[in-house]
Amino acid sequence: MLQPGQSPETGQRTRRGAARGPLLLTLILLLLGSMVLSVAVGSVSIPASEVLDAVWRGLSGSLQEGDVIIWDIRLPRVLMAVLVGACLSICGAAFQGVFRNPLADPYLLGVASGAAVGATAGLVLDLPRAILPLTAMLTALATVAITLMLGRSGRRFPPTRLILAGVVMGSFLGAVTTFLIMQGEDRAREVLAYTLGDLGFSSWGDIGRVLPYALLGCGTLIGLGRALDLLQLGDLTASSLGLPVEKLRLLVIVAGSLATAAAVAYTGVIGFVGLIVPHTVRLIWGPSHRVLLPVSALAGGLLLVLADLLARTTPLSQVGIVTTLLGGPFFLYLLRRVKA
Repeated sequence: MLQPGQSPETGQRTRRGAARGPLLLTLILLLLGSMVLSVAVGSVSIPASEVLDAVWRGLSGSLQEGDVIIWDIRLPRVLMAVLVGACLSICGAAFQGVFRNPLADPYLLGVASGAAVGATAGLVLDLPRAILPLTAMLTALATVAITLMLGRSGRRFPPTRLILAGVVMGSFLGAVTTFLIMQGEDRAREVLAYTLGDLGFSSWGDIGRVLPYALLGCGTLIGLGRALDLLQLGDLTASSLGLPVEKLRLLVIVAGSLATAAAVAYTGVIGFVGLIVPHTVRLIWGPSHRVLLPVSALAGGLLLVLADLLARTTPLSQVGIVTTLLGGPFFLYLLRRVKA
């Protein structure tokens, strides 16, 4: 029932907001539950109560000898999955908004292919493993910079030109990666593992190195939620409302590429997360980026934690295989259901 002086549109938004609350709480509880489950399940099963006790002891600085497997091995892996899943999902949602393209994902401008070249070159040259993430991140960011230069038209960054430049760079660097693999065939398996994503080497140090870039990039994107909503009206309309369209597009690209490059540098190229999660959240919560971006972070973390758990406990082994095999059919199911 409408309150006095309340329009039908306002009443509808109020009801929609009230319905989102329980869904959001459910999503948060699912994420926390999946994290506990993922830490508990493995070659050695650990009761959930012991997991929670070990986490509390770690936070309070009173770790015991038996807590090593939880605190030093499994927990960093799970937290990295949450962090990377959130980064890829937020960046995917922002890229879909800024390019107004439902097929856009965080790798659209060549981040993945650039990181793959850097990691492959490092493996072929037998560089220390500690240096590989830095190499991958630098080549990923350099690839985005080149894509921006190729797609630029004067002072503008037309979306179509940027997408085409990203496709060209991806194809070119894919050939470079293949050439490098042929020069070091003995490292081909390691390169393949990187291109399919691997959270197995995650550590507290890696989380600490990824976190600043993730907070800077994703925090910037979330702060631009209202501007991204205005951009959906079209460049001309957004400009007439005072929105600096080209500066916004460039800022979203830089922030999203920074967060994505940091994520893939330490975990490899994990596909499909940045494509399916924003679409799924959009179907349930609506298109507003002020809601879409933070909720996508929660949903992306949940998806990647569960995908990594499945990868660890089945012959699939690589988290990227799981996200693709599960994400594709699930996405098609959602599309069919909405169409009906």
